[in-house]
Amino acid sequence: MSPIDLRHAGDALHAIDPGCPRNEWFRIGAAAIAAGLTVEDIDAWSSTAANYGGARDVRAAFRSVKENGAVGVGSLWHAAMATGWRPSKDGEQRPAPAPRAAPLQARQEPSQHATLSEFGRALWEACRPLAGDALAYLQARGCVLPPADGDLRWHPALKHPPTGTVGPALVALVTDVLTREPISLHRTWINAGGVKAQVKPPRMLLRAHRKAGGVIRLWPDEAVTTGLAIAEGIETSLSLAHGFTPVWACIDAGNMTEFPVLAGIETLLIGADNDPAGSRAADACARRWTLAGRGVHVVMPDTRNTDLNDVLRAAA
Repeated sequence: MSPIDLRHAGDALHAIDPGCPRNEWFRIGAAAIAAGLTVEDIDAWSSTAANYGGARDVRAAFRSVKENGAVGVGSLWHAAMATGWRPSKDGEQRPAPAPRAAPLQARQEPSQHATLSEFGRALWEACRPLAGDALAYLQARGCVLPPADGDLRWHPALKHPPTGTVGPALVALVTDVLTREPISLHRTWINAGGVKAQVKPPRMLLRAHRKAGGVIRLWPDEAVTTGLAIAEGIETSLSLAHGFTPVWACIDAGNMTEFPVLAGIETLLIGADNDPAGSRAADACARRWTLAGRGVHVVMPDTRNTDLNDVLRAAA
Protein backbone atom coordinates (compact mmCIF):
# COMPACT_ATOMS: atom_id res chain seq x y z
CA MET A 1 0.00 0.00 0.00
CA SER A 2 1.33 3.45 -0.89
CA PRO A 3 2.05 6.01 1.88
CA ILE A 4 -0.88 8.20 0.80
CA ASP A 5 -3.26 5.24 0.86
CA LEU A 6 -2.01 4.30 4.31
CA ARG A 7 -2.50 7.88 5.47
CA HIS A 8 -6.05 7.83 4.11
CA ALA A 9 -6.69 4.56 5.95
CA GLY A 10 -5.53 6.12 9.20
CA ASP A 11 -7.62 9.23 8.65
CA ALA A 12 -10.65 7.10 7.83
CA LEU A 13 -10.21 5.00 10.96
CA HIS A 14 -10.01 8.03 13.23
CA ALA A 15 -13.15 9.50 11.67
CA ILE A 16 -15.17 6.60 13.10
CA ASP A 17 -16.42 6.51 16.69
CA PRO A 18 -14.41 3.79 18.53
CA GLY A 19 -17.16 3.58 21.16
CA CYS A 20 -19.47 1.80 18.71
CA PRO A 21 -20.93 -1.65 19.60
CA ARG A 22 -18.37 -4.41 20.04
CA ASN A 23 -19.25 -6.30 16.83
CA GLU A 24 -19.01 -3.11 14.77
CA TRP A 25 -15.73 -2.14 16.49
CA PHE A 26 -14.28 -5.52 15.58
CA ARG A 27 -15.48 -5.27 11.97
CA ILE A 28 -13.90 -1.83 11.58
CA GLY A 29 -10.65 -3.07 13.14
CA ALA A 30 -10.52 -6.04 10.79
CA ALA A 31 -11.11 -3.72 7.84
CA ALA A 32 -8.29 -1.47 9.07
CA ILE A 33 -5.94 -4.45 9.10
CA ALA A 34 -7.06 -5.28 5.55
CA ALA A 35 -6.12 -1.69 4.67
CA GLY A 36 -2.58 -2.23 5.97
CA LEU A 37 -2.87 -0.69 9.43
CA THR A 38 -1.56 -2.47 12.53
CA VAL A 39 -3.00 -3.59 15.84
CA GLU A 40 -1.09 -0.69 17.42
CA ASP A 41 -2.98 1.69 15.12
CA ILE A 42 -6.26 0.10 16.20
CA ASP A 43 -5.26 0.47 19.86
CA ALA A 44 -4.44 4.15 19.34
CA TRP A 45 -7.89 4.66 17.78
CA SER A 46 -9.67 2.57 20.45
CA SER A 47 -8.00 4.37 23.37
CA THR A 48 -10.17 7.45 22.84
CA ALA A 49 -13.39 5.53 23.62
CA ALA A 50 -15.13 5.62 26.98
CA ASN A 51 -15.37 1.81 26.98
CA TYR A 52 -11.69 1.28 26.12
CA GLY A 53 -10.61 -1.99 27.74
CA GLY A 54 -6.85 -1.50 27.44
CA ALA A 55 -4.15 -2.51 24.96
CA ARG A 56 -4.24 -6.16 26.00
CA ASP A 57 -7.92 -6.40 25.16
CA VAL A 58 -7.27 -4.90 21.71
CA ARG A 59 -4.32 -7.23 21.06
CA ALA A 60 -6.32 -10.26 22.15
CA ALA A 61 -9.24 -9.32 19.91
CA PHE A 62 -7.13 -8.89 16.78
CA ARG A 63 -4.33 -11.38 17.42
CA SER A 64 -5.72 -13.88 14.90
CA VAL A 65 -6.97 -11.36 12.34
CA LYS A 66 -4.83 -11.45 9.22
CA GLU A 67 -4.55 -9.07 6.32
CA ASN A 68 -6.80 -10.09 3.40
CA GLY A 69 -9.18 -11.84 5.81
CA ALA A 70 -12.96 -12.12 5.63
CA VAL A 71 -13.57 -8.38 6.10
CA GLY A 72 -12.40 -6.12 3.31
CA VAL A 73 -11.06 -2.58 3.28
CA GLY A 74 -14.34 -1.36 1.77
CA SER A 75 -15.96 -1.66 5.19
CA LEU A 76 -13.52 0.93 6.53
CA TRP A 77 -14.20 3.43 3.72
CA HIS A 78 -17.96 2.94 3.97
CA ALA A 79 -18.07 3.47 7.75
CA ALA A 80 -15.82 6.55 7.56
CA MET A 81 -17.74 8.14 4.70
CA ALA A 82 -20.99 7.61 6.63
CA THR A 83 -19.61 10.10 9.17
CA GLY A 84 -19.02 12.70 6.45
CA TRP A 85 -15.32 11.94 6.02
CA ARG A 86 -13.82 12.14 2.54
CA PRO A 87 -10.23 11.32 1.49
CA SER A 88 -8.05 14.33 0.72
CA LYS A 89 -7.54 15.32 -2.88
CA ASP A 90 -4.17 15.31 -4.58
CA GLY A 91 -2.28 18.50 -3.82
CA GLU A 92 -4.25 19.30 -0.69
CA GLN A 93 -2.03 20.37 2.14
CA ARG A 94 -1.87 17.54 4.66
CA PRO A 95 0.60 16.60 7.44
CA ALA A 96 3.35 14.27 6.30
CA PRO A 97 2.48 10.61 6.94
CA ALA A 98 4.20 8.79 9.78
CA PRO A 99 6.76 6.10 8.87
CA ARG A 100 5.08 2.76 8.15
CA ALA A 101 6.85 0.98 11.01
CA ALA A 102 5.40 3.32 13.63
CA PRO A 103 1.76 3.33 14.79
CA LEU A 104 -0.38 6.29 13.87
CA GLN A 105 -0.57 9.05 16.42
CA ALA A 106 -3.58 8.66 18.67
CA ARG A 107 -6.00 11.49 19.03
CA GLN A 108 -5.56 13.24 22.35
CA GLU A 109 -7.47 11.40 25.05
CA PRO A 110 -10.53 13.32 26.24
CA SER A 111 -9.51 14.96 29.50
CA GLN A 112 -12.54 16.81 30.80
CA HIS A 113 -11.29 16.03 34.30
CA ALA A 114 -7.78 17.14 35.14
CA THR A 115 -8.00 15.01 38.29
CA LEU A 116 -10.40 12.38 39.57
CA SER A 117 -13.98 13.62 39.25
CA GLU A 118 -16.49 13.85 42.07
CA PHE A 119 -18.17 10.74 40.66
CA GLY A 120 -14.88 8.89 40.70
CA ARG A 121 -14.09 9.97 44.25
CA ALA A 122 -17.53 8.90 45.44
CA LEU A 123 -17.16 5.52 43.76
CA TRP A 124 -13.72 5.01 45.28
CA GLU A 125 -15.05 5.84 48.73
CA ALA A 126 -17.89 3.34 48.22
CA CYS A 127 -15.44 0.52 47.55
CA ARG A 128 -14.33 -1.91 50.24
CA PRO A 129 -11.09 -3.56 51.32
CA LEU A 130 -10.37 -6.78 49.43
CA ALA A 131 -12.71 -9.54 50.62
CA GLY A 132 -15.43 -11.85 49.33
CA ASP A 133 -15.45 -12.43 45.57
CA ALA A 134 -12.43 -10.18 45.05
CA LEU A 135 -10.34 -12.16 47.50
CA ALA A 136 -11.48 -15.46 45.93
CA TYR A 137 -10.69 -14.15 42.45
CA LEU A 138 -7.14 -13.09 43.31
CA GLN A 139 -6.45 -16.30 45.21
CA ALA A 140 -7.76 -18.42 42.32
CA ARG A 141 -5.35 -16.65 39.99
CA GLY A 142 -2.42 -17.26 42.31
CA CYS A 143 -1.88 -13.57 43.04
CA VAL A 144 -0.08 -12.17 46.05
CA LEU A 145 -2.56 -10.09 48.03
CA PRO A 146 -1.46 -6.45 48.23
CA PRO A 147 -1.44 -4.60 51.54
CA ALA A 148 -4.65 -2.99 52.74
CA ASP A 149 -3.19 0.49 52.29
CA GLY A 150 -2.47 -0.11 48.59
CA ASP A 151 -4.71 1.34 45.89
CA LEU A 152 -6.76 -1.78 45.13
CA ARG A 153 -10.27 -2.34 46.49
CA TRP A 154 -13.46 -4.02 45.33
CA HIS A 155 -17.13 -3.28 44.83
CA PRO A 156 -19.67 -6.12 45.31
CA ALA A 157 -22.26 -4.79 42.83
CA LEU A 158 -20.86 -2.40 40.23
CA LYS A 159 -22.72 -1.57 37.01
CA HIS A 160 -20.94 -2.38 33.76
CA PRO A 161 -21.79 0.68 31.58
CA PRO A 162 -21.84 -0.91 28.10
CA THR A 163 -24.11 -3.82 29.06
CA GLY A 164 -25.95 -2.56 32.12
CA THR A 165 -25.20 -5.75 34.05
CA VAL A 166 -24.23 -5.52 37.70
CA GLY A 167 -21.59 -7.63 39.42
CA PRO A 168 -18.49 -7.67 41.61
CA ALA A 169 -15.46 -5.75 40.38
CA LEU A 170 -11.92 -4.96 41.39
CA VAL A 171 -11.51 -1.18 41.53
CA ALA A 172 -8.05 0.39 41.44
CA LEU A 173 -7.14 4.01 41.99
CA VAL A 174 -5.00 5.42 39.19
CA THR A 175 -2.61 8.13 40.35
CA ASP A 176 -0.11 10.31 38.53
CA VAL A 177 3.23 8.54 38.81
CA LEU A 178 5.05 11.76 39.75
CA THR A 179 2.54 13.92 41.63
CA ARG A 180 0.51 11.06 43.22
CA GLU A 181 -2.67 12.98 42.29
CA PRO A 182 -5.69 10.66 41.70
CA ILE A 183 -6.60 10.85 38.00
CA SER A 184 -8.89 7.87 37.24
CA LEU A 185 -10.26 4.50 38.34
CA HIS A 186 -9.58 1.13 36.71
CA ARG A 187 -12.39 -1.43 37.00
CA THR A 188 -12.21 -5.20 36.36
CA TRP A 189 -15.47 -7.15 36.52
CA ILE A 190 -14.79 -10.56 38.01
CA ASN A 191 -16.10 -13.98 38.95
CA ALA A 192 -14.96 -15.62 42.16
CA GLY A 193 -13.75 -18.66 40.21
CA GLY A 194 -10.67 -16.82 38.99
CA VAL A 195 -11.91 -15.63 35.61
CA LYS A 196 -13.05 -12.25 34.43
CA ALA A 197 -16.80 -11.76 34.13
CA GLN A 198 -18.35 -12.49 30.74
CA VAL A 199 -18.82 -8.83 29.79
CA LYS A 200 -17.13 -6.90 27.02
CA PRO A 201 -14.86 -5.24 27.79
CA PRO A 202 -14.09 -6.82 31.19
CA ARG A 203 -11.78 -3.92 32.12
CA MET A 204 -12.60 -0.22 31.88
CA LEU A 205 -11.15 3.12 32.90
CA LEU A 206 -13.42 6.04 33.76
CA ARG A 207 -14.68 8.02 30.80
CA ALA A 208 -13.06 11.42 30.16
CA HIS A 209 -10.24 10.83 32.61
CA ARG A 210 -6.53 10.77 31.86
CA LYS A 211 -4.67 7.46 31.73
CA ALA A 212 -1.30 8.61 30.41
CA GLY A 213 1.29 9.01 33.15
CA GLY A 214 -0.82 7.02 35.61
CA VAL A 215 -0.01 3.96 37.71
CA ILE A 216 -1.80 1.77 40.23
CA ARG A 217 0.15 1.87 43.47
CA LEU A 218 -0.57 -1.68 44.66
CA TRP A 219 1.93 -1.00 47.43
CA PRO A 220 1.88 2.50 48.94
CA ASP A 221 4.72 4.99 48.55
CA GLU A 222 5.77 4.32 52.14
CA ALA A 223 6.71 0.76 51.15
CA VAL A 224 8.98 1.96 48.32
CA THR A 225 12.57 2.56 49.39
CA THR A 226 15.41 1.88 46.93
CA GLY A 227 13.77 -0.76 44.73
CA LEU A 228 10.52 -1.04 42.78
CA ALA A 229 8.88 -3.58 40.45
CA ILE A 230 6.40 -2.77 37.69
CA ALA A 231 4.25 -4.73 35.23
CA GLU A 232 1.33 -3.89 32.95
CA GLY A 233 -1.81 -5.41 34.44
CA ILE A 234 -2.93 -5.83 38.03
CA GLU A 235 -2.88 -9.65 37.99
CA THR A 236 0.53 -9.69 36.30
CA SER A 237 1.89 -7.28 38.89
CA LEU A 238 0.55 -9.37 41.77
CA SER A 239 2.17 -12.43 40.18
CA LEU A 240 5.50 -10.61 40.01
CA ALA A 241 5.06 -9.91 43.73
CA HIS A 242 5.88 -13.58 44.46
CA GLY A 243 9.47 -12.65 43.70
CA PHE A 244 9.70 -8.97 44.59
CA THR A 245 7.76 -6.21 46.29
CA PRO A 246 6.72 -3.41 46.25
CA VAL A 247 4.97 -3.58 42.87
CA TRP A 248 3.00 -1.04 40.85
CA ALA A 249 0.82 -1.71 37.79
CA CYS A 250 1.32 0.51 34.73
CA ILE A 251 -2.12 -0.45 33.28
CA ASP A 252 -0.80 -1.06 29.77
CA ALA A 253 2.28 -1.10 27.53
CA GLY A 254 1.91 2.56 26.65
CA ASN A 255 2.29 3.69 30.25
CA MET A 256 5.18 1.29 30.79
CA THR A 257 6.94 2.72 27.75
CA GLU A 258 6.81 6.18 29.28
CA PHE A 259 7.43 5.16 32.91
CA PRO A 260 9.82 7.86 34.19
CA VAL A 261 12.98 7.51 36.22
CA LEU A 262 12.04 8.14 39.85
CA ALA A 263 14.24 9.85 42.38
CA GLY A 264 15.67 7.57 45.06
CA ILE A 265 14.91 4.31 43.23
CA GLU A 266 18.19 2.51 42.57
CA THR A 267 16.80 -0.72 41.06
CA LEU A 268 13.81 -1.37 38.82
CA LEU A 269 12.39 -4.84 38.10
CA ILE A 270 10.18 -5.02 35.00
CA GLY A 271 7.70 -7.86 34.54
CA ALA A 272 7.19 -7.83 30.77
CA ASP A 273 4.39 -9.45 28.77
CA ASN A 274 5.77 -11.71 26.05
CA ASP A 275 4.17 -10.02 23.06
CA PRO A 276 5.44 -7.34 20.67
CA ALA A 277 3.95 -4.39 22.55
CA GLY A 278 5.08 -5.72 25.93
CA SER A 279 8.61 -6.39 24.72
CA ARG A 280 8.94 -2.92 23.18
CA ALA A 281 7.58 -1.27 26.31
CA ALA A 282 9.99 -3.12 28.60
CA ASP A 283 12.94 -2.33 26.32
CA ALA A 284 12.09 1.38 26.19
CA CYS A 285 11.64 1.62 29.94
CA ALA A 286 14.79 -0.38 30.69
CA ARG A 287 16.83 1.77 28.32
CA ARG A 288 15.69 4.99 30.00
CA TRP A 289 16.51 3.73 33.48
CA THR A 290 19.84 2.24 32.41
CA LEU A 291 20.92 5.52 30.80
CA ALA A 292 20.08 7.20 34.12
CA GLY A 293 22.55 4.90 35.86
CA ARG A 294 19.96 2.72 37.61
CA GLY A 295 19.99 -1.05 37.93
CA VAL A 296 17.35 -2.72 35.73
CA HIS A 297 16.21 -6.34 35.50
CA VAL A 298 13.56 -7.64 33.08
CA VAL A 299 11.67 -10.90 33.56
CA MET A 300 9.50 -12.28 30.77
CA PRO A 301 7.74 -15.62 30.17
CA ASP A 302 9.32 -17.93 27.61
CA THR A 303 6.03 -18.59 25.81
CA ARG A 304 4.80 -16.05 23.28
CA ASN A 305 1.61 -14.09 24.00
CA THR A 306 1.64 -14.87 27.71
CA ASP A 307 2.22 -12.88 30.87
CA LEU A 308 3.51 -13.84 34.30
CA ASN A 309 0.02 -14.65 35.58
CA ASP A 310 -0.52 -17.06 32.68
CA VAL A 311 2.67 -18.86 33.69
CA LEU A 312 1.72 -18.91 37.35
CA ARG A 313 -1.72 -20.35 36.66
CA ALA A 314 -0.36 -22.97 34.25
CA ALA A 315 2.06 -24.19 36.91
CA ALA A 316 -0.60 -24.44 39.62
